[in-house]
Amino acid sequence: MIDHIRNFCIIAHIDHGKSTLADRFLEVTETVSKREMRDQLLDQMDLERERGITIKLQPVRMLYRGYEMNLIDTPGHVDFTYEVSRSLAAVEGCVLLVDATQGVEAQTLSHLYLALEQNLAIVPVVNKIDLPNADPERVVHEVMKLLGVGKEEVLLASGKTGTGVREILDVVIEKIPAPSTDASPDLRALIFDSKFDEYRGVVAYVRVVGGEVRRGDRVRLLGTHAHAEVLDVGYFHPALVSSDSLATGSIGYIITNVKTIKQCRVGDTIVSEKSQSLEPLPGYRSLQSMVFASIFPQEGDAYPRLREALEKLQLNDAALVFEPEHSPALGHGFRCGTLGVLHLDIVQERLHREYNIDLVVTAPSVAYRIFLNEAGAASYLHRVKVAVAPQFITISSPHDLPEPTHIDHIEEPWIRTRSVSPSDHVGNLMQLFNDVGGEYKTTEYLDEGRVVLEYLMPLASLLADFYDKMKTVSSGYASLSYDMETYRQCDVERLDIVIADERIDALSTMVYVKDRYRIARKIVETLKDTVPRQLFEVKIQASVGGSVIASERTSPLRKDVTAKLSGGDVTRKRKLLDKQKKGKKRMMHHGKVTLPPEAFRAVLKR
Repeated sequence: MIDHIRNFCIIAHIDHGKSTLADRFLEVTETVSKREMRDQLLDQMDLERERGITIKLQPVRMLYRGYEMNLIDTPGHVDFTYEVSRSLAAVEGCVLLVDATQGVEAQTLSHLYLALEQNLAIVPVVNKIDLPNADPERVVHEVMKLLGVGKEEVLLASGKTGTGVREILDVVIEKIPAPSTDASPDLRALIFDSKFDEYRGVVAYVRVVGGEVRRGDRVRLLGTHAHAEVLDVGYFHPALVSSDSLATGSIGYIITNVKTIKQCRVGDTIVSEKSQSLEPLPGYRSLQSMVFASIFPQEGDAYPRLREALEKLQLNDAALVFEPEHSPALGHGFRCGTLGVLHLDIVQERLHREYNIDLVVTAPSVAYRIFLNEAGAASYLHRVKVAVAPQFITISSPHDLPEPTHIDHIEEPWIRTRSVSPSDHVGNLMQLFNDVGGEYKTTEYLDEGRVVLEYLMPLASLLADFYDKMKTVSSGYASLSYDMETYRQCDVERLDIVIADERIDALSTMVYVKDRYRIARKIVETLKDTVPRQLFEVKIQASVGGSVIASERTSPLRKDVTAKLSGGDVTRKRKLLDKQKKGKKRMMHHGKVTLPPEAFRAVLKR
């Protein structure tokens, strides 16, 4: 019965104990036997357990007190907020988890705002009350002020010891409403996630909003107009378990005979093939990629495998976008857009682990808006063959930057950040934001000891070492979340790297004019230590607009060409040395240097 269904998820800041609490839910409801139980059971990837973070949302069905309870475990890091937003769209309520030692942090606020936008019922829980340094009294007051609730509504629990876990499930049943029934009896199911199975094809994770779907039914996808037969339906336990059907209000999976990966998109609506007049369910807001980088296979013949791997990964990670790209130095690859630096790192690691592809990844950058002058607009019209030049063009790669004489001005993306920290570190944090050109907005006190600072700042400033500096000046206590805000005019230019008189497009980067000398010097010094030595002297140069602003050289490998001489006149030795000298000079003009992947990684980490 639909009255006995509860759909909810757990939201929290990173490392506040979501996965551990989910483990206790599975034990209390006896969804998983003690023999099969392990830590972070819902974190399916080895990468998640190794790093101690949740990367992918993961649903599971539990039975408790006669109720069907569909839980979705969500990530906590800001780069995976899209996973959280998709989870919230598939449920009626959420458990808001707050660490009793850390209190309310930046992503606690961000995830809470997302839940409030969806009008979800919220069950506040203070976790980790068993730790010696826990201060549940202080944190409870923070949560009370944040939500405007009474003290008795904030639950205390420990995901590690199991204290208070049953009470949370009881409150979920009482406070979170049952799914609403659709007025139409026809099938409508929202795809909130999907993955590719090597043996079964595309597996769509769905929330059934109306009707019922059974094995053997004919369905179609409203967004892609694909028609398919349902090969299997079922639920998550947390492994896939087949069932006869999925009815209104349930969360489960549908496997169809869809032939191509692109035909099954996250946010699409599955309906019965016979239905003609049904409207698609509200999908998800379109994502705007924030961080871009080029990904190339180390082996040229791995390009088709990389394309296939990215398509499969995109099915499982809807926030990833990519398009083909070619580099003279690295060959064919893809320009990838992600939601942050950690997201980019996870994409790279998953491609290597899950698809066994060795990669070269360029330095990340943001998308710039280029406003053209009259000469630039005329050149653009001639090149692109359109009737009217756009107001601006958007570039995500430095080598797409037009000639400086064609540019009127450039705009960069700015983000709205929220930083939560102890009040003792406010001065240091404000100085850090000011150093990167941030613009102060508001200060809000959660209590007498915790402060929320809100700033606007350039997104590009976040790509370098901002997180490290923030943790340093706050003694590790500050946390950060951010959202895209606007674009503002900036003074940037392209910094090119030239090695052995050959420009390496993959190492080009956009830099602020005021920082160009410092960054150029840092890059050439880094490359000097990673570019392999050759039989000739290698020049490593950083240039802006054709002018070299920083340079280093690697000394040549030396070969003793006189070792074979056992005696004779000194002129014989001098003749061989002169011949060697001429050969090295000739190689300096014609020799090629192959950069190892370590060189690109070293620049990426600078």
